[in-house]
Amino acid sequence: MELVLGNVALACGLIIGLGAIGACIGIGLMGGKYIEAASRQPELMNELQTKMFLLAGLIDAAFLIGVGIAMMFAFASPFVIK
Repeated sequence: MELVLGNVALACGLIIGLGAIGACIGIGLMGGKYIEAASRQPELMNELQTKMFLLAGLIDAAFLIGVGIAMMFAFASPFVIK
């Protein structure tokens, strides 16, 4: 039983950690591309900014869904037989 709880804790850490790394890399790349595009065509900056914030929200939403799933595994313990 302790082995199962240890594996669940390890899995939760991996879900949150890898999700955070992916979200940070994604937002960093997107921000860099936004700066490049805004410097090339400054007249489109408002449209690009709107799309950038929409995509940032979607990237963060995917990470937060992973956090929610990890928290479900951590606190509900669906794999532990009582």
